[in-house]
Amino acid sequence: MSIFKFKQFDIDQTGCAMKINTDGVLLGAIVSHPSPKRILDIGTGTGVIALMLAQRFPDAVIDAVEIDRQAAETAGRNFQLSVFSERLSISHTAIEQYNHPGKFDLIVSNPPFFVNDLKNEEVRKGIARHADEDFFSLLVEKSNSLLADDGQIWLILPVKQADEVIDIASQHNLSLAERINIHSDENKPTFRQIICLKKGETLLIESDFNIYESLKEHTKAYKLLLKDFFLAY
Repeated sequence: MSIFKFKQFDIDQTGCAMKINTDGVLLGAIVSHPSPKRILDIGTGTGVIALMLAQRFPDAVIDAVEIDRQAAETAGRNFQLSVFSERLSISHTAIEQYNHPGKFDLIVSNPPFFVNDLKNEEVRKGIARHADEDFFSLLVEKSNSLLADDGQIWLILPVKQADEVIDIASQHNLSLAERINIHSDENKPTFRQIICLKKGETLLIESDFNIYESLKEHTKAYKLLLKDFFLAY
């Protein structure tokens, strides 16, 4: 078994094509919202982001969607074994087939992003990492339909795909409210962006975040961000 231990929960990664990674934990820790009551995690994988948000927002009920059956089953077990189990649920379905009677205050996703790139030879990992051309349009359109009027959508993406999503969002009356430029270190260019989308017009907040101080040393900001989750901090 492949177990990743956090301070308040464990993640079994068995059967998950995409393991716990920096993108996911950054998104789970950085997302901000004053007080979400209902959260949706699209493409939950191991369930790590959903569990991080359950820890951070104790009044929230979290729904997770996962297209890969094995990953959905693993995430479901991780949810059931956690102290947050009563507030977590998993749906094994594609997001375009997902239906929910209510609206979500907060929607998050660490989505596949290699659109039109060479597919991974391992099919399941390919599903987890690669997206069809219309994926982002479907993701934005579906998220918008599920979002409460004052809700927020948070995504982590490479710069090129983030720009594409921001452009698509503008066609659905969604504005870029926040953009966090993620750098390996202060001398490296942005390699990921965490973006927040809201309905209607809004002022943009932009910032930078560095992961490493040196080759193997995380920045103080990174350690502070993840101190409530990682055993090492």
